[in-house]
Amino acid sequence: MSDLAARFQTAVADSKTLGKRPDNDTLLRLYACFKQGSSGDVSGKRPGFTDLVGRAKHDAWAKLKGTPQEKAMQSYVDLVESLKNI
Repeated sequence: MSDLAARFQTAVADSKTLGKRPDNDTLLRLYACFKQGSSGDVSGKRPGFTDLVGRAKHDAWAKLKGTPQEKAMQSYVDLVESLKNI
């Protein structure tokens, strides 16, 4: 496992033990970076208009389309680190 992958997995674990719950925009950024870093570009159909949460998640992930997985992983790690210091 590469150093970045190890730091990514540590950040995933750390994100579950943050002292304060992040706001919704930050949660969407975390979700998008996690999905792009772990799965690559967005896949599947965009949820319907009645699934507001699913639609917001899909849209946030879709904004990162084309971003290399390593860059998304690093963004996730950086974001979790910044949230740990709050």
